[in-house]
Amino acid sequence: MRSVFLYLALPFLLLPASAPAQDTQPDARVLEQQPPLEREVRGNYIGEPGIPPEMLTSGFLTAHPDIRWRREASYSYNQKDYALAMTQFLRAARYADKPSQAMIAEMYWKGLGVPQDRELGYAWMDLAAERLYPNFVIKREAYWEQLDATQRQDAIKRGQPLLAEYGDDAAKPRLAKVMRQEATRITGSHGGFVSPSLRIVPMTGPLAGTGIDIPAEKYYAPEYWRPQQYFAAQDEVWAAPERQGQVRVGEPEQQATQPPAEGLPEPATPPEH
Repeated sequence: MRSVFLYLALPFLLLPASAPAQDTQPDARVLEQQPPLEREVRGNYIGEPGIPPEMLTSGFLTAHPDIRWRREASYSYNQKDYALAMTQFLRAARYADKPSQAMIAEMYWKGLGVPQDRELGYAWMDLAAERLYPNFVIKREAYWEQLDATQRQDAIKRGQPLLAEYGDDAAKPRLAKVMRQEATRITGSHGGFVSPSLRIVPMTGPLAGTGIDIPAEKYYAPEYWRPQQYFAAQDEVWAAPERQGQVRVGEPEQQATQPPAEGLPEPATPPEH
């Protein structure tokens, strides 16, 4: 089994796999393949992990373009409109959406909607693995093993402008700005203040017209609207390891009892569209 150590105290994005390290590191953690995320389905509407379905109104999705465009892209992908799906995944990717970046990688790797380009596919998967979400790291290493030396050099070179445009340092502030703007616009408060007595009646989304209302403190909870908490909640959903010590990634092993290695957002039925 090949093992690589990614030293989290140093930049790891767009770096090739290193030589095998000793297995005696006391603080090494093995990244293991994660099962598919649970996604609640109501009719033809697919939910988002960790977000109650009543929250997914058009206003909420406008404030969260990462989720909005990933959902649009997933719908297009399932309809086999791969060219449109690529455009939409790219829009989500600009707002720090790692699952969308992983889907772009897969589409380049397989040549879906674009000419097959495995070097670019690796560069995108490396970007998707920036936060060390296990399934994306495992997939990235599987890609790396299938590239020759020349392709690896090309992939690293071509990944640099992607990092500048779509990496967290650029993309997280982009999303944070939209979230803050929409929070102040919807609440009518420059500071995003929400009255404790306010109730939200969903006029769009899966529970529109059902008579349900949502307490304002639930709808505007920090994990949905404050960027730092929002990204922390994403890390929890996607099982990111603690960013300390070392992470050991073993050779991916396909087993019948394990979910597919991709771990990517390909819903079995299209979301509400």
